[in-house]
Amino acid sequence: MTNYSKLPAILVLEDGTVYHGKAAGKIGTTTGEICFNTGTTGYQEIFTDPSYYGQIMVTTNAHIGNYGIRDEEAESGDIQIAGLVCKNYNMNYSRKMADSSIQNYFERGNLVGISDIDTRALVRHIRNKGAMNAIISSETLDVDALQQQLAKVPSMAGLELSSVVSTEKPYHHGNESAPLRVAVLDLGIKKNILRNFSDRNVYTKVFPAKTSFAEMESWAPDGYFVSNGPGDPAAMDYAVQTVKEIQESNKPMFGICLGHQLLALANGVRTEKMFNGHRGINHPVKNIIADSCEITSQNHGFGVVADDIKKSDKVEITHVNLNDDSIEGIRVKGKKAFSVQYHPESSPGPHDSRYLFDQFVDMLR
Repeated sequence: MTNYSKLPAILVLEDGTVYHGKAAGKIGTTTGEICFNTGTTGYQEIFTDPSYYGQIMVTTNAHIGNYGIRDEEAESGDIQIAGLVCKNYNMNYSRKMADSSIQNYFERGNLVGISDIDTRALVRHIRNKGAMNAIISSETLDVDALQQQLAKVPSMAGLELSSVVSTEKPYHHGNESAPLRVAVLDLGIKKNILRNFSDRNVYTKVFPAKTSFAEMESWAPDGYFVSNGPGDPAAMDYAVQTVKEIQESNKPMFGICLGHQLLALANGVRTEKMFNGHRGINHPVKNIIADSCEITSQNHGFGVVADDIKKSDKVEITHVNLNDDSIEGIRVKGKKAFSVQYHPESSPGPHDSRYLFDQFVDMLR
């Protein structure tokens, strides 16, 4: 393991703000939209969540890497974040079950990062100024050159990224003799979602993002799941059309995160880029149908337009965020189709919302 702790690194934001720190991970340069996650644990799951593709992650927990990396806890086959910004970068780890250090993991995954940053000050800056692009470099400290490179990076708004992170070929997950079958539209799915289905004796077939409804239907599933994923949902006309056709089939459908936004778009509800997204494992949500509350795991930079839903005669609100009143869940009137903006598979995070998988399985039956 190479010790880069003495090498300088630099973080430059789109608005010209500059932070100086130390190199973490691979020596190099990386760009992306900067965002922050307030979770106190689960950094490996964050790194490997395809929904973070193209984003530089700021972790607000003071220590990153302290319990190492365990291969089986990855949420996908690769590191998905574009870069890491953290306070204390721990190349030594304490967990005996870990397979490697975070440094070895990043070197294998070609991940560029920066440590020894005042992440509290950085997060306050992002909260005040809103989402923006950024660049990290440990190979050049020339701010002018980095700003020129950063100016060429496109905004996340308008980007279609699901087809980049989706599986290239269909695959199965779970027990083939299970009584229920669900077709999964993979827009950037996390492994723990599939585990939640197999734990409920549901056999899934995972299809690439641009698979047609007809091809999925030929497998004769009992229902459909539309996954989480990265990018702007408004740039995904192909997926909106697929969701419309799923809905018209009258088979049960469940969507999470990006899947939630696509269900809204399929019913005439617009989506919008948030000033700052929701990313963490302690977001309070109220289930207004059951009149109960749950603490949720969240990761999204786009949301559905609340006014559109309130005026809609097609969908109704099922869940709301207690911090900002944003829409966290909807269901389609007269259909077995529902979705939530947050992550009930909760990896990482509390398990308060896993009842949603049970509700979907009940629909399938």
